[in-house]
Amino acid sequence: MPRFLTFPRGGVHPDDMKWLSKDKPIQRIDMPAELVISMSQHLGAPARCMKSKGDTVRKGELIGEASSFISANVHSPVNGIVSDVRKVTLANSVCCDAVVITPSGDPDGGQGCLNEKAVDSTADKDTLLAVVKEMGLVGMGGAAFPMNVKLSVPIGKSVDHLVLNGVECEPYLTADHRLMLERPDAILEGAMMISRIVTPESIKIGIEANKMDCVRLLRERISEKGYPIEVCPLKMKYPQGDEKQLLKAVTGKEIPSGKLPLDIGAIVCNVGTVNALFEAFSTGKPMFERVVTVSGNCIKNPGNYIAPIGAKVSDLIKTAGGLSCEPDKLISGGPMMGFSFWDMETPITKGTSGVLALSFSEKGTVQTHCLHCGKCVAACPIGLEPTSMYRLIENGLYADAMSHDLMDCKECGCCAFSCPAHLPLVQAFRVGKKLGRVKK
Repeated sequence: MPRFLTFPRGGVHPDDMKWLSKDKPIQRIDMPAELVISMSQHLGAPARCMKSKGDTVRKGELIGEASSFISANVHSPVNGIVSDVRKVTLANSVCCDAVVITPSGDPDGGQGCLNEKAVDSTADKDTLLAVVKEMGLVGMGGAAFPMNVKLSVPIGKSVDHLVLNGVECEPYLTADHRLMLERPDAILEGAMMISRIVTPESIKIGIEANKMDCVRLLRERISEKGYPIEVCPLKMKYPQGDEKQLLKAVTGKEIPSGKLPLDIGAIVCNVGTVNALFEAFSTGKPMFERVVTVSGNCIKNPGNYIAPIGAKVSDLIKTAGGLSCEPDKLISGGPMMGFSFWDMETPITKGTSGVLALSFSEKGTVQTHCLHCGKCVAACPIGLEPTSMYRLIENGLYADAMSHDLMDCKECGCCAFSCPAHLPLVQAFRVGKKLGRVKK
């Protein structure tokens, strides 16, 4: 009987709804008639657009250059013509420049790329980091943090634990599950490539108990290849995939308030990111596509699809058979931490892990006044007091909310999920953080 690890405080148990798509192999969508590629594909400053209307672009070509230390390159997923450069609003409400490309033919079916040379197996750390930056690699678990920054270990710090995040605890999402089943060798070899950069003392992979097929497969591959990697089965509990909770579960260490994983000697990488890094190192492929789960009870054929960055939500839903009924809510990402949006012409980005179309029965009910029941406090995995912070924000006391550790909130949604009054707690905390910073 395997021992299942978890974090000790709070957490919730939503219905994972993964049965809708977990057994659906990854498929590639047909190339859309138009791609809308935003320059804000990542956390940090948007990339600097390098193309103008009428320009010809080639697959894998740099079309947006990182504009600051925390920024990332953007590449074209296709050969084509730039039909426009315009402002676009993304699912997270960010408004930024976007390059609109009309494909002009892609004879390799979307699987090749411009850069064919693999990274030399004897390359040093600086060379490997330069490739990570050049290929525009960012975290694919949602935050989209530039990977070259994450893997640059400052002088004086060391990495005890490299932890691969295969938890995928958000309901509905199964893209990482399918990647681990279909590309286990790429993920394991990608982990070993990362270890050449950060030289960790240990490498662990955290996977929740609803993906034991992945646990068994990866352990089998690790044993065959002799890799120094440990697979850690985890209890099913949201938000186990958050790096703070994951590190507590698999290493026993807790990230202090205001600190980062590196402050406790750890680096966390999503398995989708590791797969993309393997492709970049082995074939020179930039990050210009990703696997996206398309699911929800309004989708005719839920599944997991490889889509070029810049494909529209409508393109993915069409590939999934279209809508079976009119959705009450569209969500980019998962239902707990994702972003609700309304326009199906919204393009996907490097951080788009899922596209959900939900009916009213799946998205909640009527809001009432706070019942002072304390369920949100019990559910918070950080140990905060959501009800107190919400009350302060509602009354415009943003500085007081900040003093109640508002900035430690991970916006995981456990409090809102547990709230019988259905208060918009996470939305309030997002507003409170923004206004709290302004008022400082």
